[in-house]
Amino acid sequence: MEFVQPIRDKKKIEDMKKWLIAQSPRDHLLFVLGINSGLRISDILKMKVEDVITEKGKPQAAYELREQKTGKTKKFPFGKNVQKALESFLSDFQGNREEYLFISRKGENTPITRQHAWRIMNQAARSVGITDRIGTHTLRKTFGYHAYKAGTDITLLQQIFNHSAPSITLRYIGIQQDDIDQVIINLNL
Repeated sequence: MEFVQPIRDKKKIEDMKKWLIAQSPRDHLLFVLGINSGLRISDILKMKVEDVITEKGKPQAAYELREQKTGKTKKFPFGKNVQKALESFLSDFQGNREEYLFISRKGENTPITRQHAWRIMNQAARSVGITDRIGTHTLRKTFGYHAYKAGTDITLLQQIFNHSAPSITLRYIGIQQDDIDQVIINLNL
């Protein structure tokens, strides 16, 4: 598995959103949900339509799941951008509530694969000029990076990510490398 980075540039994030919405509301929702939840791609791909909409077809306020990797129960609210992406997706939705949210277009009721999600993210990233290594884990790391930069306490992010120490979380979201780079760049002897 390659080591991937968060998307640090907010303009590139917005460019990816625009590119993805022009391609597919489903793919746009995948990206927006990933960068706004901190969930692993395996947990995102298991989501079903009934998990995110009410009986009246409106977006849910929150989602609760049992994480595939840790087995822990996690609940998270849908923020404004996720709500808007869900509404966009639902405006053209023709399937049933029991379908996977990110259903494969191959005909059976199965979600897209991790590899397909990787291809979607990489194509979008390359289309907007991102040259860093991008993967499905980039979504989770982007969430953590921007939450930290916005002032979220590292111990809270540690809890969200289920890491054992703050140092692991800092390294995971790319903060330690940024700090190291700044020392080298700023030290001009």
